[in-house]
Amino acid sequence: MAPAGAAVGPAFEPGRVALYEGKTTPAVILIAIVAASGGLLFGFDNGVTGGVIAHPDFGPKFFPGMEGTGADSDPFCKFNDHLLQLFTSSLFLAAAVAAMIGSWTCNRFGRKMTMLAGGTCFLIGTALVTGAVATGMLVVGRIVLGFGVGFACQATPLYLSEMAPYQARGALNLCFQLAVTIGILGAQCINYGTQYLRPYGWRVSLACGAVPALLLSIGAIALPDTPNSLVLRGHKEAGRRVLQRIRGTQHVDVEFEDICEAVQTASLVKNPYRTIVRRRYWPQLVITVLIPAFQQLTGINAIMFYAPQLFQATGASSNASLLASVVTGAVNVVSTLVAIVVVDRAGRRFLFLQGGAQMLACEVAVGILIHYNFMSPGNTAMSSAIVALICIYVAGFAWSWGPLGWLVPSEIQPLETRAAGMGIATLTNFLFTFLIGQVFLTGLCDLKYGIFFLFAGFVLLMSLFVFFCVPETKGVPIEELNEVIMQKHWLWSHVVKGAPRPENGSAATVAPTKAARPPKDTAAV
Repeated sequence: MAPAGAAVGPAFEPGRVALYEGKTTPAVILIAIVAASGGLLFGFDNGVTGGVIAHPDFGPKFFPGMEGTGADSDPFCKFNDHLLQLFTSSLFLAAAVAAMIGSWTCNRFGRKMTMLAGGTCFLIGTALVTGAVATGMLVVGRIVLGFGVGFACQATPLYLSEMAPYQARGALNLCFQLAVTIGILGAQCINYGTQYLRPYGWRVSLACGAVPALLLSIGAIALPDTPNSLVLRGHKEAGRRVLQRIRGTQHVDVEFEDICEAVQTASLVKNPYRTIVRRRYWPQLVITVLIPAFQQLTGINAIMFYAPQLFQATGASSNASLLASVVTGAVNVVSTLVAIVVVDRAGRRFLFLQGGAQMLACEVAVGILIHYNFMSPGNTAMSSAIVALICIYVAGFAWSWGPLGWLVPSEIQPLETRAAGMGIATLTNFLFTFLIGQVFLTGLCDLKYGIFFLFAGFVLLMSLFVFFCVPETKGVPIEELNEVIMQKHWLWSHVVKGAPRPENGSAATVAPTKAARPPKDTAAV
């Protein structure tokens, strides 16, 4: 058993934070809403894929080798086609590459320009897949879409974390995940309607991807960049003006001073990727890699990609399976709203652990029910119970590992490695998304109900990781989080003990020591 600190997370001493002025202004809420449209790209693609594959005119045109035409065919193997899986997962290989490029563009050109690049790539990719006349053109379009998703998912969580006031950072950052879920639900509703449009309904579904791409592109042009990014690129006064605007006060000296000190430390780091693998950054690196990896190993994207195919495998008709997908999408949106309300009250660790327990129970139950449904097909009540359990599973994911899988990596890194860390997190997320997307239909065919037991094992493992290794970050300013991990966590403080300072022992520290600063008069605040 870990010490008490492992169970509740380290306590943060808020003395200097009390000097931060400002509030959650209408300006920052508007900025969060517009910027979070980057999540619409990711969500739309997740939600649209399964419905497009299920469209009666899509498969025969591009993937004539799919099984499932005979009465005796195995319903779990109906869509077991490697080229079909490549259509789904190729996007995420491209997104992984874009995430690494995006970590450089975020530092060099800013967060908003990287978001603009994401919207532009998604527009181009949408045109290619909508007009595709051959499988090759379809896959190329998916790759371009992948660059759009990668840039957007790299830059948007960073943008939101740096714009939000510390006391509402969780809720505002989760607007990104809310946008993901809205994108999924919107795509599923579109698919439900376009199944009756013959023979070009699938083209209409794909063409609707232009809407979130335009929202992100226009928003990125209109929005200011973050104060952190502006100061990092030498625009100090512009950074102060943006900070004053989004905090709703001219008195931002204390917060701006912390940003400038973080930038000064970051400027000492010439190669953030070489820096991030040094021992003093190991805690952040481990958390940044494992959280997005575990997020995908829950199996959530397998369900979101292939929900219609999964429901058909349990005996539902094509129409009923698409409707069930819409229901799960609606549950996803509502549950994400729950996360936005409670994340800055209950904290990250509580949601991680509660959501993990809920998903574990549901995946075991779904695996058992699918086994009995496979042995005695046609049981309507059992099929309904499977849909209900999947909805409960989706709810657990949507208020825990879904939004927190993006929030925690975006806030856990110090400024000098933040863009690189988010690039690694996004790379990891998309590599594992590619892996799951590429093997799920084959795994469903080979393991059948057993694939849910496999995912349940990963959920148990990732919950143990959170319990022992992830500190609580609720209510801690983003430029102060380094102290929580480096100095106060029961495990990580020992890992980094005695580690050299950044950039070959420079006099700067990763987190400026607050005790060394002249005392401030808190009574005047």
